[in-house]
Amino acid sequence: MSGHSHWAGIKHKKAANDAKRGKVWSKVARILIVAAKNGGGDPSQNLSLRYAIDKAKAANMPKDTIEKAIKKGTGELGTTNFEEVLYEGYAPGGIAIMVEALTDNRNRTAPEIKRIFEKRGGSLGSSGCVNWMFEKKGLITVPTDKVAEDDLMEIALGGGADDMENTGKVYEITCQPAAYEELKKALEEKQIPIEVAEISMVPQNTVAVADVEMARKILGLMDVFDDHDDVQNVYTNFDISDDIAAQLEG
Repeated sequence: MSGHSHWAGIKHKKAANDAKRGKVWSKVARILIVAAKNGGGDPSQNLSLRYAIDKAKAANMPKDTIEKAIKKGTGELGTTNFEEVLYEGYAPGGIAIMVEALTDNRNRTAPEIKRIFEKRGGSLGSSGCVNWMFEKKGLITVPTDKVAEDDLMEIALGGGADDMENTGKVYEITCQPAAYEELKKALEEKQIPIEVAEISMVPQNTVAVADVEMARKILGLMDVFDDHDDVQNVYTNFDISDDIAAQLEG
């Protein structure tokens, strides 16, 4: 079980939880605002905004809420300034972690992120300390019990995928960012049930976590990051065996 696909699945389930929906919408609204501010309010001319709208729809955000966030970004409803910030560091066991945030106050967010790292047994590193371990890719996961592996492989490779891996509960399909939209469209046209679809930072190599308590600490750290209002994405390079994962879920 790779860290990035496992965590993507956890985030997906959290986003579907009604109790979390308000927080999820708040985070997605920031993405919409920044995308519209940087590239304009027309999704046909702004790829980042198109991705953001897809994410908003996946979170069941109402259409008028999406439009309001876009208008905030273009300045039609006043101005809201969010800054993109990347924090890099290490979880317990030396696992690499990258935290993407959108903040309106860097001086508030930075010490809060540092405190979370330290309180949970990790450490905030310097800029660039782990970024080189990851590569930006399109990431799509499909439940293994919903489609035959050979059939999915044929569709995925025909749609522009670079690789497909059976990680146990899901097939993890990766592609270059430029191929993401066409690949997602190809899967949707074949009515393939998609669990997670996003542009992600995928680790080039993973680190095995063989101890259940260590795995629990790492996931706990990521969970706290994900609950932080300013944090948009958390990426990591851990690899948890199915046996350890079963113990965590038990």
